[in-house]
Amino acid sequence: MSGHSKWSTIKRKKGATDAKRSAEFTRIARVIEVAARFGADPEMNPRLKLAVQKARGSNMPMANIEKSVRKGAGLDADKSQIEEATYEGLAPGNVAVVIRALTDNRNRTVSELRNLFAKAGGSLGSSGAVAWQFKERGLLVIPKSSSDMEMKFIDAGAEDFQDAGDAWEVYTPPKDLAQVRQRLVSDGIQVQEDKLTLMPTTTVEVTDPTTAKKVLGLMEALDDNPDVSEVFTNFDIADNLLGE
Repeated sequence: MSGHSKWSTIKRKKGATDAKRSAEFTRIARVIEVAARFGADPEMNPRLKLAVQKARGSNMPMANIEKSVRKGAGLDADKSQIEEATYEGLAPGNVAVVIRALTDNRNRTVSELRNLFAKAGGSLGSSGAVAWQFKERGLLVIPKSSSDMEMKFIDAGAEDFQDAGDAWEVYTPPKDLAQVRQRLVSDGIQVQEDKLTLMPTTTVEVTDPTTAKKVLGLMEALDDNPDVSEVFTNFDIADNLLGE
């Protein structure tokens, strides 16, 4: 599939390091807090259920998960102050970037993001600057287990899919994500991850090694920021250049 978010694939292949675990736990805790505002019972709150599943998959301590649920649901003296925010910018090479953040201080987050973009040679933009270059899609990540998966994806109602090397990335219309996931699970297929994502409608090919290094450096810096929950971008860097 053309136009996929290459950064999400790169991140998954790299995996999380111990050095980033603390930031990852902070990020997941905030996702749980926001989700818990719609109800503290995961069985009655699908968004919270997915957030808790992700936390468990990342080996987040159960005590941390429970505290985040209580904070978000307003059941803890230390109530959640987390807000959802979206930011847009341009990385070097005119690469579009959309950032979803969960923050308790918007001024701090904006200042930090602006600094990261400036250091990389890019710029943080205003709302609507680049979002028009993306379209919302449902995404399921399926570990590879057999060679006849394609027909199962089609039968389950997938809109598109691609071989991402270590896994299949299966795409659906946003409203069909839960239904396609259920059909795949019912067919005995393991779903590693499922979420709503932003897919670029067109990609920007980065061929200059220096520009590629700057773009990837910015992506890493954004990923290390605990306020940042997700990053979407439209760059396309050839695998041989990534290896360099």
